[in-house]
Amino acid sequence: MKASVWIILALALVNLALVVNGDDSEKTIVKTVKGKKLCKRGWECLDWSEYCCNQTISDFFQPYQFENLFSKRNTPVAHAVGFWDYQSFILASTSFQHLGFCTTGGKTMQMKELAAFLAHVGCKTSCGYGVATGGPLAWGLCYNREMSPSQSYCDDFYKYTYPCTPGAEYYGRGAIPIFWNYNYGAAGEALKEDLLNHPEYIEQNATLAFKAAMWRWVTPIKKSQPSAHEIFVGKWKPTKNDTLAKRVPGFGATMNVLYGDQVCGQGDIDAMNNFISHYQYYLDLLGLNRDEAGPHEYLTCAEQAAFNPSTSSPSASS
Repeated sequence: MKASVWIILALALVNLALVVNGDDSEKTIVKTVKGKKLCKRGWECLDWSEYCCNQTISDFFQPYQFENLFSKRNTPVAHAVGFWDYQSFILASTSFQHLGFCTTGGKTMQMKELAAFLAHVGCKTSCGYGVATGGPLAWGLCYNREMSPSQSYCDDFYKYTYPCTPGAEYYGRGAIPIFWNYNYGAAGEALKEDLLNHPEYIEQNATLAFKAAMWRWVTPIKKSQPSAHEIFVGKWKPTKNDTLAKRVPGFGATMNVLYGDQVCGQGDIDAMNNFISHYQYYLDLLGLNRDEAGPHEYLTCAEQAAFNPSTSSPSASS
């Protein structure tokens, strides 16, 4: 039997197809499992996943665009000069792209989720203000930590699950800052880093700081609730109670699930509008029309009841 026939049989046994797009770093390996197409793609999407059949983030988000979005982060007055960079962002994303992070749907949806996620990042780490050079929206990633913590953020309610380490400070750190011992503990378990004993790792490693933010984005705060990712890409179906609480899928509900009534249900306040302004600004810079943000009711959370009211046990990232 000819060698070529053996090769064909071998490929049939594993039901494997190789599609080469560009150089070797962008190879897409495809297989079918129980009728479902799964892929690995390049070095960014290394786990078998339906999402790895789509473009990866670096296909549509280039270093120059990262620089445009965060153009003032390395100015002398910024507080994390030299810390944040494109490479750290992309490297961090390789742990989440196979889960659908910015790889769900077509290119437009992927770019919209990227803009939405980075809008949270930019707003939470900004040191911009009204007359700042370049405008207030150009100063994202100015910080990598809370500058003047008012407390150590140790909650003894979690002393049996996430006990506070003597001397550790659980103030806000990261691209979407996490606070409190229980959030550091949960993030550390997920990321396989000892963040409960060493929360400072997040402000020492930009890749880990981005990873912690991405983990928060794709992970539900409570099992009965959607993640921000699920809300944004349309994988969350509101219940009757959600409808009564005026919670609808869209950017507004991502603010709700992450920050609750710190931002949402308070009417048309600056704290909410700052996130929306960052989102629309980033859509523009990525070459998408800000109309892609959707109608106002999906963009805002002004009238939404909080997923996690502040009177309940704390659970949000900040």
